[in-house]
Amino acid sequence: MSAAILLSFGVIFVAELGDKSQLMAMTFALRHRWWMVLAGITFATTVVHLVSVGVGHFLGASLPTTAISILAGLAFVIFGLWTLRGDSLSDDEQRRAQKVTGSVFLAVTSAFFLAELGDKTMLATVTLAADHDWVGVWIGSTVGMVAADALAIVVGALLGRHLPEVLVRVGAAVLFFAFGAWLVLEALFPDTPAGTISAGVVVAVSAAIAGIRWLTRRTRSGVPAEQIDTAHVSS
Repeated sequence: MSAAILLSFGVIFVAELGDKSQLMAMTFALRHRWWMVLAGITFATTVVHLVSVGVGHFLGASLPTTAISILAGLAFVIFGLWTLRGDSLSDDEQRRAQKVTGSVFLAVTSAFFLAELGDKTMLATVTLAADHDWVGVWIGSTVGMVAADALAIVVGALLGRHLPEVLVRVGAAVLFFAFGAWLVLEALFPDTPAGTISAGVVVAVSAAIAGIRWLTRRTRSGVPAEQIDTAHVSS
């Protein structure tokens, strides 16, 4: 159970970075008390993830472990592409977050419950519960999402909308790709370190590409010219 809690906590926490629910949490926190927003998120998450682990548990009981691992790996690659695409609030969700009538708790709970139905974090929870202890996945996924949204509430209250969303989104996508590669190759080659190596390669290549793009943009900006001259003189 402890392994399932830690695994699901990490996966769901990463899935929530830059997700729609974080944007909603930030918006709610700007207008209402943080503890009321967090309470609504916790209640909605507990219910949604209980349904998710139930589906995943009964689905996983009838499928081979190897097939589950391969499907899970492919699912996490899809989650990575989904995260890389980015997420934004629709007009209806924006109005729901900014113009709350009635109980704040009920408003936050209903908004997050509807937002999470069919979301990638719910699908990730279903995938994890298919091959791990469902109670551990339920606890870990719920705590992971609440922790990520709590972070969004704190950051949103302090910094508003001025956040490096692109960097966060790309980093989360890379972690999903690495985790997906690890699951697929570990299932295909169970007695080899292929899964771990592939995950490391994905992270290393992504970091190298990001570094090259950063250097390229820095060079094209025209600012480094004086720095280059200084480097020649010092050498």
